[in-house]
This record gives sequence, structure tokens and C-alpha cells, in this order.
Amino acid sequence: MTLDRHVVEELRVHPGKPADLRRRSTSSTTTDWLRAVGVDHPKDVAERDLETFRADLAAAQELLYASDTWALLVILQALDAAGKDGTIAHVMTGVNPQGCSVTSFKQPSAEELDHDFLWRCTRALPRRGHIGIFNRSYYEDVLVARVHPEVLEREHLPARAPADQTTDAKLWHHRFEDINAYEQHLTRNGTRIVKFFLHVSKQAQKHRFLERLEDPSKYWKFSSADVAERAFFDTYRDAYEEAITATSTEWAPWYVIPADHKYAMRALVGSILVGVVHELGLSVPQPPQSELAALDAARSALLAEP
Repeated sequence: MTLDRHVVEELRVHPGKPADLRRRSTSSTTTDWLRAVGVDHPKDVAERDLETFRADLAAAQELLYASDTWALLVILQALDAAGKDGTIAHVMTGVNPQGCSVTSFKQPSAEELDHDFLWRCTRALPRRGHIGIFNRSYYEDVLVARVHPEVLEREHLPARAPADQTTDAKLWHHRFEDINAYEQHLTRNGTRIVKFFLHVSKQAQKHRFLERLEDPSKYWKFSSADVAERAFFDTYRDAYEEAITATSTEWAPWYVIPADHKYAMRALVGSILVGVVHELGLSVPQPPQSELAALDAARSALLAEP
């Protein structure tokens, strides 16, 4: 099963085109893919579709593992409370955990700060045949570091005379160039990259924060820093706008997923992942002719057992 191609094309940020986050909906797509005869609510359609996408993704992962020629790297970026953790849990629930890893990137350690900004993510890249999910990624270094320039002071970057390195626009341009080159290098060497920005509205974020504060079982999900960062909502969105526009390429596209309705968001992500693996054109590897006789002998031996 695949999603309507018009929906996928609408979500994709085409190279050379602006991400246009301020005009993109956080709640729906132009193409009404959630309407189905005999179904009462769009949520029912999305959950039915997600169930199908999960089964398809499990089959696609098995094919990915068997062929052992490509790795799949999934990058999830979003503002707080957009639903990254829940998306991973719901979409990947049917995937074999032996062939899938999730890495969450928090504040960098002292060791990580003593390397270039791509280093810590490079160590977590998936091997061929595996799916790797980055919950946040090296994109934090053109997002958080841009909203909070003081973060750059901890990176001990060489001086960028004559302009101050924390305000020099060339720094971000160079990092976008580095990311594009890095992702093209990975693609050329067998890592397929797909990037999702979960596009949540400020109103939906507020509602989810309040849900956490009103339910003691969800207190652990909330940090006072969440409200402090919320004050930079528009600044983060502008940083995402520039980063996504600059780094959505043919080899590593960005998809902007409406995130106000979690049921739709998860189904959209699941569908795109299935489509990405199918585009690789993988097939079950066939044994060389020299091994076929051995396989026939093994089959005959087993059948001959009493």
C-alpha cells in the first residue's frame, strides 16, 4: 500500500524551493487522504493505514536486511512536544529490533565538543541492512546553536576574523554546505537518508505541555526549560526554515509533516518510509549456482529423515 503521490509531493521540500513553513499547514494536507467510505472519523482511516504501513515496513526491513547493500537513516527533527518519541514508538513497533537502532542526541559532551559537529552522529550511523533513527541530529548545530549563539562558545572554533564567529552568516552557510556534502557522501556509499520535520503549531504545543502538567503520570515528560524554549518558538521556526530550505536535496530530501494530529502524522511518516525502501529496488539475494547443489542435498537429507 502506498500513499497518494500528490500527498507525498506536497510534503516534500523540493530542492531549490523554500520550505515555506509559515504557510504550510500544521494540521492537514491539501489532498484529503483521510476520507474513506464507511469510516466515521479520519482518525480511524489513519490508524487503519498505519497498521498496513507497519506491516509493509516490517517486510521492507527484512528485504533491506537480506540484501545487505543499503542502510536507511531516518532523521526526526521538531520543536518540543511535536511527537518524535511517539512517532518512533508507533511507526517502528513492527520492525525487528535486531535490525533497527534509535539514537537520541542531547546536549553534547565535552568529548563531542572537541570534535567537529558531525562527529558524534557519524559514530551512530546504521550499518548496511539496518535502519538507524536519529531523534535530533547534527541539525541541532544549525538550529539550537543559531537560536542560542552562546552554544558556539563551547565548540572552541577557530577565530573567523574579522567578523565574530557567533554572528558571521558565513558560518551557517558553510555548515549547510558541509551537511549537504556529508549526506551525499553517505548516499554514494550506501546510506539512504530521509528527513522529517514534524510541523507543530504553537497552540498544539501549548495544549500538549498542559496535558503533561495536568497528569502526574506525565510529569517526567516536562521540564521547566520547555517553557523557556517556547519563548523562542518563532525564532526556531525561522532557523528551521533556512536549514530545511538549504539542505533538502535530491539525495536527502526533507518532508514537512503536519503534526497537530498525531494519528495522521504517524501514518504519513510510515507511508513515506515504506516508499523510500521500495524506491531502492531491492530484491532477495539468490545463492550462486555453485551453492544450489548443496541446498538441494540439504533438502533431500531433511526429507529423508524418519
